[in-house]
Amino acid sequence: MHNQVWILAVLISWAIAFFEYLLQVPANRIGFQVASAGQLKIIQEVISLSVFIPFSIYILKEPFKTDYIWAGLCLLGAVFFMFKDKIIA
Repeated sequence: MHNQVWILAVLISWAIAFFEYLLQVPANRIGFQVASAGQLKIIQEVISLSVFIPFSIYILKEPFKTDYIWAGLCLLGAVFFMFKDKIIA
């Protein structure tokens, strides 16, 4: 029984990582034609946290924290500064 729970946890975590990977790899390959490596890394972090925060709230049953809002605002700031030449131009 203990081994089955462990294997289930591994399979679920791999499924989540695989879904995230499916979003990131094509985005990086396609995106490298129009964005820099730094811009793509910021996009990758936004995708990662966009998947992780709902997962931690709904699946892991962690309480919502205002830290999530502050982290999101910091990410928005990072996106702005990495893309400001394209936004303002």
